[in-house]
Amino acid sequence: MSESQIKALLESRRLPDDARVIMSGNQAVPWRLLHLLDETLPTYRLSGLNAPQGLPRRDGVTYETSFVGAGMRGSARLVYIPARLSMVPILFGTTRKPEVLLIHTSTPRNGKVSLGVEVNILPAAIEACRKGGGLIIAQMNRQMPYTFGDGEYDTDIFDAMLEVDEPLPTPPARTGQAPDAAQSAMKIGERVSSRVQNGATMQLGIGEVPDAVLQGLTGLKNLGVWSEMFSDGVLSLLHAGALDPDRKIISSFAFGSEELYRWMDGNDQIRMLRTETTNAPTEISKQPGMTSVNTALQVDLFAQANASRIGARIFSGFGGQTDFIVGALHAPGGQAIMALRSWHPKAQVSTIVPILREPTTSFQPTAVVTEQGTAEILGYDEKRQAAMLIEHAAHPNAREHLWYEARKLGLT
Repeated sequence: MSESQIKALLESRRLPDDARVIMSGNQAVPWRLLHLLDETLPTYRLSGLNAPQGLPRRDGVTYETSFVGAGMRGSARLVYIPARLSMVPILFGTTRKPEVLLIHTSTPRNGKVSLGVEVNILPAAIEACRKGGGLIIAQMNRQMPYTFGDGEYDTDIFDAMLEVDEPLPTPPARTGQAPDAAQSAMKIGERVSSRVQNGATMQLGIGEVPDAVLQGLTGLKNLGVWSEMFSDGVLSLLHAGALDPDRKIISSFAFGSEELYRWMDGNDQIRMLRTETTNAPTEISKQPGMTSVNTALQVDLFAQANASRIGARIFSGFGGQTDFIVGALHAPGGQAIMALRSWHPKAQVSTIVPILREPTTSFQPTAVVTEQGTAEILGYDEKRQAAMLIEHAAHPNAREHLWYEARKLGLT
């Protein structure tokens, strides 16, 4: 279909003023389709996970999400729906039924297209949209890798298709990094990776600390990957011979370099599955040596973590942190690691606090790791946990105050 035909299709549906539009999120936003829709509908609700900058920011557009990205963060028109990532798909059949679905796919191969780097919650959205008689429109991109798994669909499920040939976003190069920050990330990475054994299963993320962890894993063997997302770190493990060639790489979305996308294209070792599978604690708990590495804005002396709010304002969301912490803790030989710097360099405050003043995102990991050291949590009494957090994870500048507050909390 041409762009004008898609606009005509949208107009012909006479959608309600508050029509819910669900789009591929993260770094797979179908930008051409989104701009067409925005030119056509004066008002609508836009729903997407971790949406990047560049979304329409005008009167008439309301944002909805369970994980806030840079494109929605701080908007007065943001509607945040608290939900663990594994639970978000349920909402499409209950309180958040879609009228329009904009998805980013590969071009057809043998009559099918693939959701490529972003499967995630989209299969559930497709099912709900079809059941409710909504519109499903695909932006088919020649540069979207074809991946196997739950994101493969016959082309006849789409009401319209627009073909494009555009590069996918890639992470920006890190510039101007402070030496202290790099050193802290390296120390955290070394401490976390030293806890991982041959044959373990990894939850991989993106960022300085996950990258530092991965550097320490390259000397291991027979590692598996079960993760809601992955990036170029998987390539590092592959090139180092650290991955088990007989285990599929299981994930739900990916974001990385052009090299990563080329490697993913048609790669039978990768299975991109729906969120209900990748983030199900029951499935995560089946993975041998499941090691979940997450981060937080704050951790308190009761080992509660705030990873989603600043000053009671939503910054991100639950995401998959709770799913993976619970799953990893129940896995054979599993562990859930909370990795963070001990000090906020911008706010100049400790990340280890006496007690959270914000809603809790998750709690009681196996251990909390900072550049200062490792605080063991699992299996220790609450006083020992608090002492470990103060002496081994907190910044030295914060320890005296934390001990004072610990006494007031009855933790000494």
